[in-house]
Amino acid sequence: MRVLLTGAAGSIGQVLTLGLADRGHEVVGLDRVPRPDAIDVRWHVADCADPDAVHAVFEEQPLDAVVHAAGLPDEASLPDSLTSHVVTTAALLDAAVAHDVRRVVYAGSNHAVGRTPRLGAEVLGVEARPRPDTFYGVAKVAAEALLSLYVDRYDLDAVSCRIGSFGPRPESVRELATWLSPDDCVRMVDACLTAPAPGFAVVHGISANTRAWWDLQPGRDLGYEPLDDAEEFAAAVAAGPDDAAEVAVVGGPFAGEGFHRPALDRLDP
Repeated sequence: MRVLLTGAAGSIGQVLTLGLADRGHEVVGLDRVPRPDAIDVRWHVADCADPDAVHAVFEEQPLDAVVHAAGLPDEASLPDSLTSHVVTTAALLDAAVAHDVRRVVYAGSNHAVGRTPRLGAEVLGVEARPRPDTFYGVAKVAAEALLSLYVDRYDLDAVSCRIGSFGPRPESVRELATWLSPDDCVRMVDACLTAPAPGFAVVHGISANTRAWWDLQPGRDLGYEPLDDAEEFAAAVAAGPDDAAEVAVVGGPFAGEGFHRPALDRLDP
């Protein structure tokens, strides 16, 4: 499968570029920066928020699918967040429809439901109502809504992977529940690319963590079988002063007052 991967120079993007190629996919990279030296794939430098640039990329080679992993990874103003996550998704979806690309996999986020309280040992299902914890989370909710619209309008297949905490290893008590290993990230995206006719679906982007907060069954229904477990690193994860607050709600520190800000930046506040 020839896959256009946006955000291919990022931390998740580089892992997916190598990992998906190992699984037999032909990856075409797209980012606002030049190709990293460690990556050897066809590469496009463009901004996904520019619809003309996106259409030009689609026209340069036939594609079978899009994995959209580009976007600001942190909190920003509401307009910047919407541009980074919703406008880019719209540009890619319009190009996909125009060029008959039928599969889109989106790097969503747990912050779409980040204000959801933790309820003891109960795991959170994908049917939980949106409760974003930040403007970043709001944009992730809106991007999922846009994917759903295009699935219904144009009969596409689109899967949003609500990623927890991505990295080589968990670094906090919260991440013992929310960690997504690099290898499981590749397994998850590969499953979302190859699952037969998922329609619109949401999966939780975490590994098979003993302390998992989120239901892995929706991912397993699409063929995602995580193999890693954050518990392997538990003995090396030190307790921290903010652990109680970080595990009180799904989004952890993103739900705290440190992320409170006006929606719009003003020149004369």
